[in-house]
Amino acid sequence: MNPKIGQLVQKIEPHLIAMRRDFHRYPEPGWTEFRTASFVVKRLKELQFDVLYGGGVVKEEAMMGVPSKEELDESAKRAISEGADPEIVAAMAGGKTGVVGILETGRPGPTLGFRVDMDANDVDEAKDPDHRPVREGFASTHPGAMHACGHDAHTAIGLGLAEVLAELKDELKGKIKLIFQPAEEGVRGARAMAEAGVVDDVDYMIGVHVGVRCKKLGELICGGTGFLATTKLDVTYEGVPAHAGAEPHLGKNALLAAATAVLNLHAIPRHGEGATRINVGILRAGTGRNVIPAKADMKIETRGVTTELNEFMKEKALQILKGSAAMHDVRVEIVEAGGALGGEPSEGLVLKVAEVAKTIPDFSEIHEYGPGGGSEDYTYFMSRVQQKGGEGTFIYVGTELAAGHHNSRFDINEKVIPLAVKLLAELTLTLAK
Repeated sequence: MNPKIGQLVQKIEPHLIAMRRDFHRYPEPGWTEFRTASFVVKRLKELQFDVLYGGGVVKEEAMMGVPSKEELDESAKRAISEGADPEIVAAMAGGKTGVVGILETGRPGPTLGFRVDMDANDVDEAKDPDHRPVREGFASTHPGAMHACGHDAHTAIGLGLAEVLAELKDELKGKIKLIFQPAEEGVRGARAMAEAGVVDDVDYMIGVHVGVRCKKLGELICGGTGFLATTKLDVTYEGVPAHAGAEPHLGKNALLAAATAVLNLHAIPRHGEGATRINVGILRAGTGRNVIPAKADMKIETRGVTTELNEFMKEKALQILKGSAAMHDVRVEIVEAGGALGGEPSEGLVLKVAEVAKTIPDFSEIHEYGPGGGSEDYTYFMSRVQQKGGEGTFIYVGTELAAGHHNSRFDINEKVIPLAVKLLAELTLTLAK
């Protein structure tokens, strides 16, 4: 391990933990990360990175699952009241909260991309005093929002890496791109940044996550495998209300259309070439027992072990959703609210990560490969880089957990933050030469 990296990380460790705790206190769900992104932009500029954000790195047409204008406006106002820069927030209007920091070394070499996510979960944080964020004063101050998946730590890791690389700039070649992504939860944000071209020049693409499959400090998975491709659909059926006793023939029953769809969606044959999934997670309909239901809302998802298998499930689902509307003579609106591709890491890059990790004494259990955590929209970045001839991987850095991911008592061993920074900085020195 390069001794300079160890010294730099040790020096900034208190700052890294303080940043993580600040982000934890002010969690912002997908597409509303105005305060977090503003902090990231300002810090990257202080470190002399070239910084792109807003519409320059987020393609509006590819954004999925964006909150209402009213929610975005309220979130922006709150962010400013909590210290966000008003000019930066204004440049992110409409939820375009993605940020890319670029370190140009001025010397020929490869382009490295690192992705960290910034958004929080729609979870109320536990309030009991034995929950450490409560006990130590950094629990969420935003009702209904919490960093219950470690993205606060990821953002701190990204900024910590920026600090170390700024000090090591003279030892690097090529270009480093740090991608701070919004809206990972619900797999909504990566596509809009990938389609904006932010990784089109990247040779090596690395994503990082704490915990999930690694639940003790010192454990590492160098290449997450088996990510399921997925599509999230929001479906609305609209019919005509009528008196259920006197004039049922005048109504058009949206609930029946939705019920027909639900039963047939779960009857889609599974594919012989690999695992497929479908789930209707929400169905809401009706206003009263004596009223023909005029509206029904559904939230569903499809998954497949490959992008092609997920497309099979998605197309079958769309046929059923539209056919159910036709059967009951109601209108249907279908919105793609999120999605991710299938993906596998590049063997060469996985082996490089493992080789680098073996030089860091803090890692006691190194796995070249391990199972991924369901679906992850980082696959949009990784696949795009691989399609253009580059390499990509997704790394899991181990930490003990107070409770599982997306749990109201989620918390991490904060020692994972400096450890991840060490790994990514060492990896940069290995690749950027």
